[in-house]
Formats: sequence, structure tokens, C-alpha cells
Amino acid sequence: MNNRVLIVVGDASETMDTLYPYYRLIEEGYQPVVAAPEVRVYQMVLHEVKSGWTITKEWEGYTIKADVAFSDVNPRDYLGIFFSGGRAPEYLRENEDLLNITRDFFARNAPIASVCHGVEIPARAGCVTGRRMATVSKCRFDLEVCGGVFVDEPCVVDGNLVSGRTYHDHGRYLGIWIKLLNQERDKKVQV
Repeated sequence: MNNRVLIVVGDASETMDTLYPYYRLIEEGYQPVVAAPEVRVYQMVLHEVKSGWTITKEWEGYTIKADVAFSDVNPRDYLGIFFSGGRAPEYLRENEDLLNITRDFFARNAPIASVCHGVEIPARAGCVTGRRMATVSKCRFDLEVCGGVFVDEPCVVDGNLVSGRTYHDHGRYLGIWIKLLNQERDKKVQV
């Protein structure tokens, strides 16, 4: 039984955006596989709009070790994919291996989740045209310029695609994505 799910990270991935789904997947019997540009330890960050600030403040967060490099990922070995937020997607979105991985998950309608800046990766991959997604408001332009539809809600479901705005929405959208993973796993068991 395939129970592996990709979590996409890089330096400056948001800590809560990454660790909450990582541990929820384990609780549900999945094996989260951390994918990044190369196998090494990545520094995550904490993001919050501090009281009195108009921009996001960033603090150093925990670290996470990548299990696999994007260049070594066969997307067909994974049930689903999660695009973490933070600043990492700003540079990860230019990785051709990751863009090809992303296109594969969208092409086969696999369970996909995205939060915050994570939207920048499927947007850059050309996968959001006509798709409704939640994201942090400052990424609205990235989504819309690539043909997506911005929805300012804590959970947006568009077929196989589930999204939230920030880590504050995890409790609203992540469970729905896990249900999609369960359905996908059940289909594969029946075959």
C-alpha cells in the first residue's frame, strides 16, 4: 500500500505550515516525505503580522531535514503533495524538477494542498488556470496573474485541490485534504 505523501520545503519554509501537516499525516497513518532542492537540513521560519506592523515579521524557526531531492522524486510513488508556505516558494518555483512534479500531481488529479505562499509553485507551473484557491492576500497577484481565482476563505476546495490562507486556517482545510488522501488510498487498495 502506498502511503507516502510529499511535503515541499526549502530554506525559509514557514514552521507551522510545515510541521502541522507533517505530524497530522503521521497521525493518519501516512509517511510524510520531505522534498527539497537537495537532501540536507533546511532552516524554517515563523511568520506573523506583529501588532502595529503592516508587514510580516519573520523569526527563525525549527529546522527540517529533506528526505529526497526534487531531482530524485518520481511523483507516481506518492499519493499527494503539500505546498508549504513561507518565503521558500519564491525561489522553489524556479526549480524545473519541482515544476514537473507539480504538473504531474495536477494532471492525474491527485490530492493537493497548499497554504500561504505555497500557491506560488503551482501558479508558476501553470496549473492554476480557472482554479479557485485561498492564499495569503499578498500572494493574490501571483495567483491571479497566472489565471487562478483568489478566494479569501479559510478553506477552499476545488476538486482535488485544497487550500488555506495561512497557518491560522490549518484546522479548517487540512482535514479535508486528508479525507481526499484517504479516498485516493482506498481506491488504490481496491485495485
